[in-house]
Amino acid sequence: MTAPLDVSGSAPETPPESVLEGAGGKSIAGRSLGQIAWSRLKRDKVAMAGAGIVILLILMAIFAPAIVGLLGHPPQLFHEDLTDPNTGVPIGAFGGMSWDFLFGLEPRNGRDLFSRVVYGARISLLIAFLATLVSVVIGTLMGVVAGYFGGWVDTLIGRTMDIFLAFPLLVFAIALVGAIPDTAFGLTGDSLRIALLVFIIGFFNWPYIGRIIRGQTLSLREREFVDAARSLGARWPHIIFRELLPNLMAPILIYATLLIPSNILFESALSFLGVGVRPPTPTWGGMLADAVRFFTLPHFAIFPGMAIFITVLSFNLFGDGLRDAFDPRTR
Repeated sequence: MTAPLDVSGSAPETPPESVLEGAGGKSIAGRSLGQIAWSRLKRDKVAMAGAGIVILLILMAIFAPAIVGLLGHPPQLFHEDLTDPNTGVPIGAFGGMSWDFLFGLEPRNGRDLFSRVVYGARISLLIAFLATLVSVVIGTLMGVVAGYFGGWVDTLIGRTMDIFLAFPLLVFAIALVGAIPDTAFGLTGDSLRIALLVFIIGFFNWPYIGRIIRGQTLSLREREFVDAARSLGARWPHIIFRELLPNLMAPILIYATLLIPSNILFESALSFLGVGVRPPTPTWGGMLADAVRFFTLPHFAIFPGMAIFITVLSFNLFGDGLRDAFDPRTR
């Protein structure tokens, strides 16, 4: 017959503090979603390389005057004496490349290509970031409202999204920018052009992120923490801004990172077609448009084209890594 277990002389009760201690006596602390995502992102070397290039491009745009002052010449300064007066071709090998002109010279007027590529980053990144901000703000608000309320509100916003998605954006942008005079809305020159491009690109691209946020909101509104907030008497503004939006930051951040390169390409396309920021302000798309007339000088198109390629690729690599870091199931 088996003897009964003696529970009276059990081992001394373990203090709660030891449960929270790991090897070496170090305390074990819980990690937030952001900390977990950051630890995953650090292990993704490709994404970190893309993030590093993005940071360098942003710093290059911010400190363009200092960089050009050290390594180049003013972007609007002509060097016609360094070009052939008959053909307009820069004098010297490879389009006039030298230590004074790292990327060579533009044909005919002899402007410094390096300086114009560096200053062109300012226009492309400024328009892309501001347009992305407009799209994210409008798309997030519309998506959350449609997903949370449902019913006729969801139907109305959904049909509005369908209309915007079917809109011929490129044709509309060409027509609108071409019809606006040189002075309007209290703005003039480059400021007016930048504001128009930000409005067109940002306002008509919000349905893409709006649909993503709507789908995420439909899932989140049925979760326990939302039901608990309702049971405690929370009204819809509190639930949307304090409960739903913090849990939507991951998809918002991921999509914003992937939307920026698309906006860079769109701005470059508009500048290439002649309806972007007007010359002589340097833009990557405008430089490519000028290079078409001098197809025998490939360096004139290679450098602005590579600037667009590297920028878009870096943002896409970083965006893909960010998506995998927040949702490892996508791997």
